[in-house]
Amino acid sequence: MRVIAGALKGRRLKAPSWEGLRPTSDKLRETLFNILAPRVPGARVLDGCAGTGALGIEALSRGAVAATFVDSDRRAVALINENVAHCGIADRCAIIQSTLTRACETLRGGRAFEPFDIVLLDPPYSPEHASSFEGTLAAVAAVLAPGGIAVLEHTRRAVVPDAAAGLAVTRRVLSGNSALTFYDHS
Repeated sequence: MRVIAGALKGRRLKAPSWEGLRPTSDKLRETLFNILAPRVPGARVLDGCAGTGALGIEALSRGAVAATFVDSDRRAVALINENVAHCGIADRCAIIQSTLTRACETLRGGRAFEPFDIVLLDPPYSPEHASSFEGTLAAVAAVLAPGGIAVLEHTRRAVVPDAAAGLAVTRRVLSGNSALTFYDHS
């Protein structure tokens, strides 16, 4: 796993050493960031269900000004910390060990909160996570800036809502067994 483009291009990131964490493939990450390219420079990014941190790190490499990483697994949080330190970008990152819903509530209630321009969501490909897409979208809708975009990665077969909490689908991209669904404020 490596950073695909930008200031950190070619930097290798550590992969998980345990089962159950599925990092976004380099191909799908490249597709995602080719689509997001005009929005990334200067953006504040939330990498939800961050796993390795590869999505947020890629955004920072391509010019995002700050990234917040959220994952509930302590092993993933440790891995994100290692990858961020290895890339020398810790000063532009916040790493939170929490569920995404709780983290969004906490962030929104913070004194100096600034909404996110881009929210990247890569939950596990499991039926229990697919059933909570609406709740996940509701949580991120509250921290997404006006004009911002949220992207949900999921299995191609998953049924995702066309709209939730004031967010509506603007685009869908299929790639192998994976899909990206793009949402913005309706």
